[in-house]
Amino acid sequence: MIVRTLKDCENSTRNIDGGTWKSVRMLLADDNMGFSFHITTIFKGTETPIWYKNHLESVYCMSGYGEIETCDDGKVYPIEPGTLYILDKNDKHLLRATTEDMQMACVFNPPLNGKEIHDEDGAYKLNDDALA
Repeated sequence: MIVRTLKDCENSTRNIDGGTWKSVRMLLADDNMGFSFHITTIFKGTETPIWYKNHLESVYCMSGYGEIETCDDGKVYPIEPGTLYILDKNDKHLLRATTEDMQMACVFNPPLNGKEIHDEDGAYKLNDDALA
């Protein structure tokens, strides 16, 4: 069994600063669960271009308000507490926190190794360990 607290993970190398966001990576590839789990904060007044072309992600908004815009068709979806969005087609998107920080629970498949930050495309590189 693995037991971790958000507080312990925040005070460790599992807390990654992405500029417009921070991600506390609570479950990672080396935990051998087949997915990773993160608590991510998107900072108020920011826009983050994201394109997880190597990963699928599901995101549940726990607090805060914002929106997600899909780049291919320009559709904008409001995000508020209780909203789940699923990037099931490696959707290229813009994520915005509007009136306050958004705190999100995120699941990635394949799992992240923990040190990833967005590359020039807004993606995470595929970790060779995720293929094993």
